[in-house]
Amino acid sequence: MIPLAERMRPQTLADYVGQQHLVGEGAVLKQAIERGKIPSFILWGPPGVGKTTLAQLIAKLLNKPFFQLSAINAGVKDIRDAIESADKQHLFQQKGAILFIDEIHRFSKSQQDALLGAVEKGIVTLIGATTENPSFEVIPALLSRCQVYVLHHLTKEELVGLVDRALVEDAFLRSLDIEIVEYDAMLLYSGGDARRLLNALELMANHRTPGSRLQVTNRLVQEFIQQNAARYDKTGEQHYDIISAFIKSMRGSDPNAAVYWLARMLDGGEDIEFIARRMLILASEDIGLANPNALLMATTTMDAIRMIGMPEARIILSQCAIYLATSPKSNASYKAIGKAYELIKQTGSLPVPLHLRNAPTKLMQQLNYGSGYQYAHDFQGNFVQQDNLPKEVDGTILYEPGSNPTEEKVRIKLREDWKGKYLY
Repeated sequence: MIPLAERMRPQTLADYVGQQHLVGEGAVLKQAIERGKIPSFILWGPPGVGKTTLAQLIAKLLNKPFFQLSAINAGVKDIRDAIESADKQHLFQQKGAILFIDEIHRFSKSQQDALLGAVEKGIVTLIGATTENPSFEVIPALLSRCQVYVLHHLTKEELVGLVDRALVEDAFLRSLDIEIVEYDAMLLYSGGDARRLLNALELMANHRTPGSRLQVTNRLVQEFIQQNAARYDKTGEQHYDIISAFIKSMRGSDPNAAVYWLARMLDGGEDIEFIARRMLILASEDIGLANPNALLMATTTMDAIRMIGMPEARIILSQCAIYLATSPKSNASYKAIGKAYELIKQTGSLPVPLHLRNAPTKLMQQLNYGSGYQYAHDFQGNFVQQDNLPKEVDGTILYEPGSNPTEEKVRIKLREDWKGKYLY
């Protein structure tokens, strides 16, 4: 028998559950459908919220040829074959075929590159579906040619309505005597995923005692579904949500929360090198010169977990996470490089002062390259004031020491050394 989730797949936009910000009256995607012309776009949202269904409905409503590929098992050849088929449809006046790529984030760069030409020429209208942030997983060239529409978790009311509708509209369930006494356990198990919710309902219906009434209670659901595993999908949006919580907990100097989110990732099978890389970034971005040893600790952690591996690597990662969380914080280095980028955008490529230029040839020496440069080690304290920035931005402060004991000492030294030039 066809699974319940497939049997309940809506055939009209009116039956589509959720995402009213996209398909409700006056919503952006609804207006595009009504105009009969949609852009290439990417649907970004958690599992089971209707990404595939929406793509199929749009093709049906617009009477467009529909080609579907899954990035799990499709290669470049499959993409080219689909585009060639769409191009043939185009020649037979069936213009604007829709190419739907499920889990587009799994495509490699070369696979995504293979889509570019067809999208640019209008041979296909691309609809991609992803559970991951397209900013990280879709190449910029393709992303710039697509709109991104965010789909949300279905609400409790929408999920309950979906169950009630299935009991009325599905012929198999309608033939049974089923009463939903409590919804909470089913909703908790589904985690907002409509497919999982309908699968749970069908599972219980298939295992009912023949001829008897099935009363669905929280206890019954828990008996069928022994464990509501902690929701962590290392290939889905939880990958980003939980690493975000982990980073923000360390930034917020909360070692307890940091270790909790670390455990959630490790328990879910997250790549330990991915976790260590993010701690390396935090050590510089959020701690920096307030505790220079933080970067050394994070670097050592990366080396150590590569040598040790799991399960013992969890101890090393925990030690580093606690160290970073309890370290003094400063984002001064992070802000300094940001200010430098902004300054470059505003002033362009200013020339290097002559005395700082390299002079490897006689001609360069004749042009005064390097002339007047003062070698710091020739002076007391290995320091001498001289102009190191282009004259147009001379005196600009990009690094502002943070408010912590280590950087306060740096501020005092900078103030003494650069008195009259940089106003620290």
